[in-house]
Amino acid sequence: MQVVNFTEARNNLKRLLDEVDDDADYTISNRRDSADAVVMGLDYFNGIMETLHLLESPANAKHLMENIQQYREGQAKTENLLND
Repeated sequence: MQVVNFTEARNNLKRLLDEVDDDADYTISNRRDSADAVVMGLDYFNGIMETLHLLESPANAKHLMENIQQYREGQAKTENLLND
Protein backbone atom coordinates (compact mmCIF):
# COMPACT_ATOMS: atom_id res chain seq x y z
CA MET A 1 0.00 0.00 0.00
CA GLN A 2 1.12 3.49 -0.70
CA VAL A 3 -0.33 6.88 0.14
CA VAL A 4 -0.13 9.76 -2.33
CA ASN A 5 -1.66 13.21 -2.37
CA PHE A 6 -4.32 14.03 -4.92
CA THR A 7 -2.03 16.11 -7.13
CA GLU A 8 0.53 13.31 -7.36
CA ALA A 9 -2.22 10.79 -8.12
CA ARG A 10 -3.67 13.02 -10.84
CA ASN A 11 -0.27 13.78 -12.41
CA ASN A 12 0.79 10.12 -12.38
CA LEU A 13 -2.52 8.35 -12.88
CA LYS A 14 -1.31 5.86 -15.50
CA ARG A 15 1.67 4.84 -13.37
CA LEU A 16 -0.51 4.58 -10.26
CA LEU A 17 -3.05 2.37 -12.06
CA ASP A 18 -0.29 0.18 -13.51
CA GLU A 19 1.28 -0.23 -10.06
CA VAL A 20 -1.92 -1.26 -8.27
CA ASP A 21 -2.64 -3.74 -11.06
CA ASP A 22 0.91 -5.15 -11.26
CA ASP A 23 1.35 -5.39 -7.47
CA ALA A 24 -2.19 -6.59 -6.64
CA ASP A 25 -2.26 -3.81 -4.07
CA TYR A 26 -4.04 -0.54 -3.41
CA THR A 27 -3.17 3.13 -3.07
CA ILE A 28 -4.77 5.74 -0.87
CA SER A 29 -5.13 9.22 -2.31
CA ASN A 30 -5.24 11.98 0.29
CA ARG A 31 -7.43 14.93 -0.59
CA ARG A 32 -7.20 18.18 1.33
CA ASP A 33 -10.85 19.23 1.39
CA SER A 34 -12.58 15.89 0.81
CA ALA A 35 -12.54 12.34 2.06
CA ASP A 36 -9.58 10.20 1.04
CA ALA A 37 -10.07 7.71 -1.77
CA VAL A 38 -8.75 4.22 -2.50
CA VAL A 39 -7.52 3.05 -5.90
CA MET A 40 -7.18 -0.69 -6.52
CA GLY A 41 -7.14 -3.11 -9.40
CA LEU A 42 -10.33 -4.92 -10.35
CA ASP A 43 -8.91 -8.37 -9.49
CA TYR A 44 -7.98 -7.15 -5.99
CA PHE A 45 -11.44 -5.63 -5.53
CA ASN A 46 -13.17 -8.80 -6.76
CA GLY A 47 -11.12 -10.90 -4.33
CA ILE A 48 -12.20 -8.71 -1.42
CA MET A 49 -15.83 -8.86 -2.51
CA GLU A 50 -15.71 -12.65 -2.86
CA THR A 51 -14.20 -12.98 0.61
CA LEU A 52 -16.92 -10.76 2.08
CA HIS A 53 -19.58 -12.83 0.32
CA LEU A 54 -18.15 -16.09 1.65
CA LEU A 55 -17.99 -14.75 5.20
CA GLU A 56 -21.53 -13.29 5.20
CA SER A 57 -23.06 -16.60 6.24
CA PRO A 58 -22.07 -17.51 9.82
CA ALA A 59 -22.25 -21.21 8.98
CA ASN A 60 -20.02 -20.78 5.92
CA ALA A 61 -17.57 -18.59 7.86
CA LYS A 62 -17.34 -21.25 10.60
CA HIS A 63 -16.73 -23.98 8.03
CA LEU A 64 -14.01 -21.92 6.33
CA MET A 65 -12.28 -21.13 9.64
CA GLU A 66 -12.32 -24.82 10.59
CA ASN A 67 -10.72 -25.70 7.25
CA ILE A 68 -8.05 -23.04 7.69
CA GLN A 69 -7.26 -24.41 11.15
CA GLN A 70 -6.99 -27.95 9.75
CA TYR A 71 -4.60 -26.68 7.09
CA ARG A 72 -2.44 -24.91 9.68
CA GLU A 73 -2.29 -28.08 11.76
CA GLY A 74 -1.14 -30.12 8.75
CA GLN A 75 -4.37 -32.08 8.51
CA ALA A 76 -5.18 -30.97 4.98
CA LYS A 77 -4.57 -33.22 2.01
CA THR A 78 -4.39 -32.50 -1.69
CA GLU A 79 -6.15 -34.43 -4.39
CA ASN A 80 -6.12 -34.21 -8.16
CA LEU A 81 -9.52 -33.12 -9.38
CA LEU A 82 -8.97 -33.89 -13.03
CA ASN A 83 -7.64 -37.08 -14.52
CA ASP A 84 -4.92 -36.50 -17.10
